[in-house]
Amino acid sequence: MKGAIHLPQSISGKNVIITGANSGIGLEAAKVLAGKGFHIVMAVRSKTKGTTACKEILALHPNAAVEIKLLDVADLASVRSFADEILRDYDALDLLINNAGVMMPPYSKTKDGFEMQFGSNHLGHFALTALLYPLLNRTPESRIVTTGSLAHNRGTIDFDNLDGANGYKAKKFYNQSKLANMLFALELDRRLKEHGSRTISVICHPGVSATNIFKIGKKDAPLFLRNLANKYYLQPPELGALATVHAATDPGLTGGEYIGPDGPGRRKGYPALETPHPSALDEEVAKRLWQVSEELTGIRFDFGD
Repeated sequence: MKGAIHLPQSISGKNVIITGANSGIGLEAAKVLAGKGFHIVMAVRSKTKGTTACKEILALHPNAAVEIKLLDVADLASVRSFADEILRDYDALDLLINNAGVMMPPYSKTKDGFEMQFGSNHLGHFALTALLYPLLNRTPESRIVTTGSLAHNRGTIDFDNLDGANGYKAKKFYNQSKLANMLFALELDRRLKEHGSRTISVICHPGVSATNIFKIGKKDAPLFLRNLANKYYLQPPELGALATVHAATDPGLTGGEYIGPDGPGRRKGYPALETPHPSALDEEVAKRLWQVSEELTGIRFDFGD
């Protein structure tokens, strides 16, 4: 059947961390993976919301192994604390899904002083992945999945204004953060291969999902417009999550792939291989972004050099 996800049979008991697993794409992916035997670590900012989401998963899969751990990717101290806990409590990490993020908020900063979207969507996950890499590297055939967006097509990395101090437009900075996700994930896979690691890095995007807030101006869109959008333009989160599940589990992927919906405009549909926008393939920009990310976070990847 078109779009069916055929998961390997040997995944029972494998450990997966999903950031932002309490809602939207993260929650829907967690439901699928929990039902297939993964041990789910829900990395969430709110214990209350995490508990509610966990109950949804267990209602579908009563025997699922699900754990809630607090993580705020907009706070490097929280990222370090979370990673320390994982490194202390787990002897293997098969899958890290970098999914959490924010979308077009008013201008604000993370606890570490970064522009909120760049800090949350990119820098927090850069730091998290670096801190967890030693455990991923020790786990055979482990995988890192980063959630991208079609918005990367319109993004540029403004290295002279990463903090928004010289002007801020929410959409522009969202596009920048999603391009940063793409550049990081692809550069990560190149470096993993360069150092002979069996860990791979894969990117996915959900198309245009109904989890995104659909607004016109400052007012909620009229109901009939929202209904039309849901029917013809948006796809439900459970369908959007298929790209994540595919990126996380398809045994045929070798790293560096970009997975998204196969429908018109790549807005909705079933998982398929895509080609990133040329801006995401600029290796010089990717290398500079990597260096800047290390400098801003104070965290480096240990590839064993």
